[in-house]
Amino acid sequence: MLFRNPARRQDRAGQISSISDLDDPVRAAIFDHIGRSNADVSRDDVAAALGVTRRVAASHLDRLAAAGWLDVTYRRLGGRTGPGAGRSSKLYRRSARRVEVSIPERNYELMARLLASAVQQNGVAGTAIELAPGAREFGTSIGNAARAHAGPSPGEEALFKALLAELTDQGFAPAVDPGGVVRLHNCPYHDMARENTDLVCGMNLALMEGVTKGLGSSQLEATLEPQNGMCCVAFHVVGRHSTEG
Repeated sequence: MLFRNPARRQDRAGQISSISDLDDPVRAAIFDHIGRSNADVSRDDVAAALGVTRRVAASHLDRLAAAGWLDVTYRRLGGRTGPGAGRSSKLYRRSARRVEVSIPERNYELMARLLASAVQQNGVAGTAIELAPGAREFGTSIGNAARAHAGPSPGEEALFKALLAELTDQGFAPAVDPGGVVRLHNCPYHDMARENTDLVCGMNLALMEGVTKGLGSSQLEATLEPQNGMCCVAFHVVGRHSTEG
């Protein structure tokens, strides 16, 4: 198994410098908005969502793209093609770039990969089953904390908001899709999950099952639904109206 982390090949000064591109409240909000979007985003989309002018949106978007934080594509919107369809729009999507800076230097991911390698050598399926109860118990403690933040005797809507807040704090970038499903647009264990899919995704599902249990909601269910570029777990909200179709 390959343990090298490509992100660590960057020099320290370069990593720190790249983070400065996000040291602006508007630019950071734009970056977060794009990360939660299900599709490519235009300058007009960003301007409307953030309440800024199109020129301001374009300036920040292009700076993030130049720094490698966003990928850029061009496409005509509205489905029109051929002569008279107008110019293609410049669209943005969060790139796969990842930067980690630790001062002093730490590399916990290396230790995690070493442990995952040892688990694989001893049989992934059996070990994952053994680890699931612990992951579920830990998730329950997270859900308990989220429920406490929802206030005394919280209703389902308050619990739902508490779940979104907790998942945001944990780095999963949750967003509710048009069908009412909570999709996690960032996987904090992306590299680990890519190399040890069954183990990591199985433990993550158990963790999220524990979160819903600790939260105490009767309308939330964590399921394993891998999607490209997202976390493998999604949350279905029982009874939430779907607008799809």
